[in-house]
Amino acid sequence: MGDNAPVAALTREERADALAGLPGWTFDEDRNALYLRLAVADFSEAFGLMTRIAIDAEKRGHHPEWFNVYNRLEIWLTTHDAESSVSALDVEFARRISALLKRIRYPSINRVRDGQIRRT
Repeated sequence: MGDNAPVAALTREERADALAGLPGWTFDEDRNALYLRLAVADFSEAFGLMTRIAIDAEKRGHHPEWFNVYNRLEIWLTTHDAESSVSALDVEFARRISALLKRIRYPSINRVRDGQIRRT
């Protein structure tokens, strides 16, 4: 983040409004974070996607928490400088990740909800 300016946590209403514009993203109550779970064709595709996200994250100085096993990828976005809550930085990063997913059009990207894989 670099400029050390205070970052405000979003209110519950602001967060709900933001999620309404982020298809596939949900709010993880336990982690107090925006959350997305994906499944792709294989580990190489998952790793490639993580690499593209990591490059953008490094440029922005705002990094996701994530978990990967084989073809599945889980992403959590939260801002530590906003008392580990969701901030506008997380919403913007979620939008960037969603735009990347749309732009690269991985043919095998699926969103996983409630344990069920759904094509996007």
